[in-house]
Amino acid sequence: MTEILVQAATGEQVSPATRVVEHPAWPVLKDAVEQIRPWQSKDGAIDFEAEGAPDPADAELAVRRVVDAVQELSPLLAHDVAYHEALVKDLRRWADGGFRVPDFLDSLLAFQPAAHRADGLQHLVVFPMYTQNGNPDRNFEAVVLRMVWPDWLAELERTRYDNPLFCGIKFEDFTAGYDTNSAVLFPETIAVREAPERFTWGGIFCDREAARFRHVTDAAVDILGLELPEDVAAMVHDQKRCEEAFVLWDMVHDRTHSHGDLPFDPFMIKQRQPFWMYGLEELRCDLTAFKEAVKLEADGVPQARDVQYAVLFDRMFRFPVTGERVRNYDGLGGQLLFAYLHKHDVVRWTDNKLFIDWQRAPRVTNELCAAIEKLYRDGIDRPKLVHWFAGYELVSTYLAPHPGSKWAKGPDALDLNLPPRKLVDDVLPDEFPLSMFYEALSKKLKNVIASTKGITAESAERVAA
Repeated sequence: MTEILVQAATGEQVSPATRVVEHPAWPVLKDAVEQIRPWQSKDGAIDFEAEGAPDPADAELAVRRVVDAVQELSPLLAHDVAYHEALVKDLRRWADGGFRVPDFLDSLLAFQPAAHRADGLQHLVVFPMYTQNGNPDRNFEAVVLRMVWPDWLAELERTRYDNPLFCGIKFEDFTAGYDTNSAVLFPETIAVREAPERFTWGGIFCDREAARFRHVTDAAVDILGLELPEDVAAMVHDQKRCEEAFVLWDMVHDRTHSHGDLPFDPFMIKQRQPFWMYGLEELRCDLTAFKEAVKLEADGVPQARDVQYAVLFDRMFRFPVTGERVRNYDGLGGQLLFAYLHKHDVVRWTDNKLFIDWQRAPRVTNELCAAIEKLYRDGIDRPKLVHWFAGYELVSTYLAPHPGSKWAKGPDALDLNLPPRKLVDDVLPDEFPLSMFYEALSKKLKNVIASTKGITAESAERVAA
């Protein structure tokens, strides 16, 4: 491991020799959590009447093992003592209360990783939670992670991209809920009695994103016969460069949800909308990161050019062919980016090979970003339903709707006496099906994408070797 010394919030020097995952208490903790997980119901409670349920005494013993291990590991992490103390209380209260639906609000409020972001700083995290793109149930998970916060990123956040809640993170080890496609640690996934007034942090695992990106991109480039410039090829085969690209991309993307001319609630968490509107929002945030990366490249930031390639390749190669074809808004955004660049001759699929006009790609990609920004600005003056139709028009200009779509036939095909949220029911699960190009690519990339489940930087290197 890289020989670094991390300055913790307490002033204590934390060295690589104190890695949590190398302490004997970590496998004990991990084993105890894995023992508890199968006993839990979808809401996190243990139903002792259910088939396969444990004896209450066994459940109490497993929780005691978790508590003891947390207390043994906590001295390695002086910056998280308050959180670990609250965690122990929440665990004991859960057991003393009969293992009902867990409530870990107190420990969630005590966990404040964004308050002292230091590159390489470790955190031991234990919560009942679901993992986005992973396990939908609120089972216990234990994760050891490190903060990714190099000086150059901290300076950009301080001077250009204020995002005090953002935490770039990477895996050290994890329990089964993260042996999935999940690459985030978000407070809203945690079981609590009531949502806090505001969330104070959000973490994205840049090492998993980078490893997955490298694995899928390398395969796609080979399948499509794409010739990469030397610097691009070097970036795709460099885990550290890709991690730096993703942590910068993620930081700018994350803050963009609440920046700009927004006709809606940031993050759209209180609204039911057609999935293409979510797709446009996620794409807007990614293309904003791309646009900023073009500016940063001109200012001499080394990671900026890599961000541009990461956005283009991940969006065009992985997003459209990943996941089910049911309201797949990230897939839709990737389809739209490829189609826009294809219509403007930036990408060409000719003689069974993909060609990219590397010189024109930044300008034309930024033009798509500008088109979405105009949609948003105009949307401020539009009723919701009119805005949805405008979004549909933008997408359908480049992507062919399903032939059976009511929305494609226009307002006259819908019952406009219904409230807008009810009209979402008329949206087809796959309103914009894959093109023939992506259908073929999906078949060839399917196994590669499936193999990235649970991927980490270390496992990716083993596969490459």
